[in-house]
Amino acid sequence: MPEPSPTTGITPSLSELVGLRALVLDRGVARRGWHGQSGQSASPLRGRGMEYAESREYADGDDVRHVDWRLTARTGRTHTKLFQPERERLSLVVADTAATLYFGTRQRFKSVQAARAGAVAAWRAVRDGDRIAALRGSHRDPPVTPAVGPRGALRVLDALVRWYTAPPDEDAGLSVALDHAQRLLRPGSRLLVLADPASIESVPSRRWAALALHNAVTVLLLTDPLEQHPPARRLPFTVGSDEPSARVEIDLADEAHRRRWAEHFRAPLLAALERLPALGIEVQELASDAPSDGWLPGRGVRAA
Repeated sequence: MPEPSPTTGITPSLSELVGLRALVLDRGVARRGWHGQSGQSASPLRGRGMEYAESREYADGDDVRHVDWRLTARTGRTHTKLFQPERERLSLVVADTAATLYFGTRQRFKSVQAARAGAVAAWRAVRDGDRIAALRGSHRDPPVTPAVGPRGALRVLDALVRWYTAPPDEDAGLSVALDHAQRLLRPGSRLLVLADPASIESVPSRRWAALALHNAVTVLLLTDPLEQHPPARRLPFTVGSDEPSARVEIDLADEAHRRRWAEHFRAPLLAALERLPALGIEVQELASDAPSDGWLPGRGVRAA
């Protein structure tokens, strides 16, 4: 067995992310269609799509939820909307690249866990026949354009390795990333957001609600056990250098220090866990030492 790399857990590798394919594709999991039924699909059609095609006069048996009220009011006759069948759903991974993610004390950095969770999403998209794309908050770094199959997944994995090896020189923030996402998404898409809890606060509630209106949105909040459950003792930290002058200590046995620590790390997590579900968002905490595919539906607790 090869010796582990000295950067294992600190930076993601392409081989590591490719290896996560087995968690999704090699377990004999039955393919699931758009509505979640198990079994093999004989056709790539997802059922009635959500791309608007045209409107026509209402006929008996039409779904009243699809009445075109604007055209009905203009013509005085009831019209219903028709939709194009959707053949390939889009799975989009939005990667937060805030500097606070490049840290960890258990198993791996939060950034590495983010890359691994994004890779799991890419392989799930391959399994389900989706187009897969990815982007981050940047005005210079273009999105990974949608593509299907292993080739599309590998392009996303390569981007995740680049983005999560070290903090990018330019990070425009999660709000900008979601602006880009909203322009790329089409109704019926799946959106996975990988984010530090503190980044959630910068995104207005109306943006989350708009994203969830026509898409299945999951937010994974990347955390580290030390941040969420610090020991009640003095902790030494090195700030930007190995020189003694750059070392600081925080006394977490002191109640005031523990309170400020919780306000900085714990409060944003709890706020996001409370706010996002009310806006139609599925949200989960994903600790740095948790199974990287534990957020998928039906996955039990296993070794990381």
